[in-house]
Amino acid sequence: MKNLSLKKSKVCFEQAKKFIPGGVNSPVRAFKAVGMGPLFIKKASGAYIYDVDNNKYLDYVLSWGPMILGHADKGVIKAVKQALEKGSSFGAPTEKEIELARLINQIYPSVEKVRLTSSGTESAMSALRLARGYTGRQKIIKFQGCYHGHFDSLLVEAGSGSATFGVPSSAGVNKSFAQDTISLPFNDINKVKEAVKQHKNNIACVIVEPIPANMGVILPEQGFLKGLREITRKNNIVLIFDEVITGFRVALGGAQEFLGVKPDLTILGKILGGGFPIGAFGGKREIMNLLSPDGPVYQGGTLSGNPVAVQAGITTIKLLIKNKIYDSLNELSSSLELGLKEVIRKTAVQATVQRAGSLFTLFFTDKKILKNYDDVRRCDLPRFAGFFRKMLKQGIYLAPSQFEANFISVKHAYRDIKNTLKAAESALGELKR
Repeated sequence: MKNLSLKKSKVCFEQAKKFIPGGVNSPVRAFKAVGMGPLFIKKASGAYIYDVDNNKYLDYVLSWGPMILGHADKGVIKAVKQALEKGSSFGAPTEKEIELARLINQIYPSVEKVRLTSSGTESAMSALRLARGYTGRQKIIKFQGCYHGHFDSLLVEAGSGSATFGVPSSAGVNKSFAQDTISLPFNDINKVKEAVKQHKNNIACVIVEPIPANMGVILPEQGFLKGLREITRKNNIVLIFDEVITGFRVALGGAQEFLGVKPDLTILGKILGGGFPIGAFGGKREIMNLLSPDGPVYQGGTLSGNPVAVQAGITTIKLLIKNKIYDSLNELSSSLELGLKEVIRKTAVQATVQRAGSLFTLFFTDKKILKNYDDVRRCDLPRFAGFFRKMLKQGIYLAPSQFEANFISVKHAYRDIKNTLKAAESALGELKR
C-alpha cells in the first residue's frame, strides 16, 4: 500500500465539513495531529478495518478499546440481532439490566450497586455529582492528562482530544467550575497530600484513571494508588477510578484487580457495551443509595440501560469469561512490546514503548520512562506524525495521536505482530534518515 489512495475519504471529508463542525463528531478523528485528513471507514471484521477507498488496515485503535473480541464478533452480532428483533428501546426496566448489573458486581466486588448510563462522560459527570452529594463538599482533585469526558469540571488540563491540539482546557467552561477543580501531576503523591492539607474538609473526591491511557499509556508508580486510597480513606474523600478504558481490558476486573486497589466508586464503559454506546458508574451501597429515586442526588437518562447495548455487553463479558482470553492476549501484547523495543534499538531512534496488558503507546522521546503529562508533552510530535503516516501506508492503523493508547484484540495473530514489527522497522528507519 505504498501508494495509498484516500480519494474517497477526502471527498467525504469535504462533504462532512459542510454539515458537521470540523467534519467529525469527535475531535481526535480529524487526524489534524498527524497532518492529514481522516479515514472514512466502510466496514470492519476481526482485526481489520476497511475505508471507503477499499484500503485494508490492521486495526490497533479498535474503536478506542471496546472491540477486545475483534470487530463484528459472531457471538455478539447474533445476540444483538435477537435483542433488536424484540425492540430497540423501551424507556422502561428490563430483566437484562439486572443480569448485567449482577455480572458487574461479581467481577468488581467494589461495585455493590451500579447505575447504567449512555456514555463514559455521563457516568463521570454523575459520579462527581454523587460524590459531592455524599460528602457535602465542592472541590475535586483530578490529574493532569487524565481525561474523564467533556464535562466542565473535568475538562481542566485534560488529555486525549484536548491534549492532541495542545489545549489543556476548553473555551466555554465556567470559571467557577475550574476554581473547584484541583489539577495535580500524576504519580506525585506529595502534591496530593499538600492539596488535601490546604483544602481540608472541602474536597469531595479524587478522580483518576488508575492506568492513564488518554495521554498515552502511563503506569502508576509503586505505592501511588495505595497512597491515594490511604489519603482519601483517612480524610473521608470519595476515591473514584475511571475505568472506562481499563475496565475489562487490562484484566477482567480492570485496573483495580490488576493493581490490587479498590476505589469507592468506579466508572465503566467501552467494552461494557461490546461496541455499543453505554456507560456505568457504581460503588459502595451507602453512596449509591443517595441516587434518585431513593435519594436526593438526581441522575437519569432515557436511553440508559438500552436493551440492545445491554445485551451486547452481557454477551461480550460472558465470552471474555468463557474463553479465558487474558493470558494469551498479554502474551501477544508482550511480544509486540518486546519487538518494538528491539526495533527501536536497531534503528537507534529516540523512542520508548509503555504497555499495560493489551494497551500500549510508542512515545517519541529520549526518556526511558514517562511518568506524567509533562513528560508526554515533551515528546516529538512531528516525528510521531511522520511515523503514523508511514505505518498507515503499510496498512497499519494506529491511534492518530501521540496522546492515545493503542489496543490489541483476540483476533490479532502473531503474523499480525510480525507484519507490524516489519512495518515499524521500515518506518523508523526512514525517519532516522
